Parts: sequence; structure tokens; C-alpha cells
Amino acid sequence: MEHNTSEDESKYENQMIEAFVNDPEKTSWYIESFKKYQINGIDKMTWNWSWWAFFGGVFFLLYRKAYMAALGLFLLMMILSSVPIISFIISIMAGGLSTYFIYKTYKDKKTEIENTISDNQKQLDTMRVIGGFNTWVLWLAGVLYGLIVIGVFAVLS
Repeated sequence: MEHNTSEDESKYENQMIEAFVNDPEKTSWYIESFKKYQINGIDKMTWNWSWWAFFGGVFFLLYRKAYMAALGLFLLMMILSSVPIISFIISIMAGGLSTYFIYKTYKDKKTEIENTISDNQKQLDTMRVIGGFNTWVLWLAGVLYGLIVIGVFAVLS
């Protein structure tokens, strides 16, 4: 009987991650990534590479609604990014660790939902609403990167 409970918990967990990610093409990647961050119920920060996080940095975290981590990374970049090699190191750290902060955002939202709502279907529906992603971040990143490219060409010409 315990085996079924474990299977049910695993199925529920995968459904919650799927609702949080809200993108069928990326769900399996996040399920596998999130497994790396928990060892027998204990959270553990570990390296998990994401090219999106490496190139997107703050935008990646904003896209996935990890607002506090995005603020922290932004402040770190503002304070330390005057030296080019430091900027590159920060990008590498963002590429390897940002998914962990998305995992922590997921866990916080999941705990809040489970403490407030008892019905599993309502929990999943709520996670779909408060999880997911911000499409406006893609537009913001596109505009800002576009302005940087235009600025570089303006300076070079």
C-alpha cells in the first residue's frame, strides 16, 4: 500500500511542477532538474546548467517569476559588473544556479497553496495561475538587447 502512496505523491508532484512550469515542452526538463535539488526531503543547492539563464540572467529569473532572486542578481550585477571578467563569472554562476532559485520559488508557492487549499484539483489550478511565466519579459529583454546593439553600432560608426 505504501508503494501506491509514493506513486501518488510522485504523480502529484509532477503535476504540480507541470502546472508551475505551464509549458509542456519544458516540463520534463524542470522535473528532472528539481529532483537534483532534493535529497530525501532535504533541499540542496547544486549546479544545473541552463543556457537561457547564462544568456538571460535577470530576465530568465523574471520570466520564471523568481522575483527576489532576480533582484539579488540585478544588485550583484550592478555592484560587481564594472570589471568584464566579473560580469562573465556572474553569468556563469547565473547559468549554473538560477534554476535552483526557480525551484525554491516553486517550493514556496507550493507550500503556500497546500497550506491554504485542501482540494488537489484546486491546488493544481491555483499553481497554474500563480506559477507559469511572464511573456512581457521576452519583450523587455528584446527591446533592451536591441537598444544595446544599436548603441554599440552608434558608438562604432
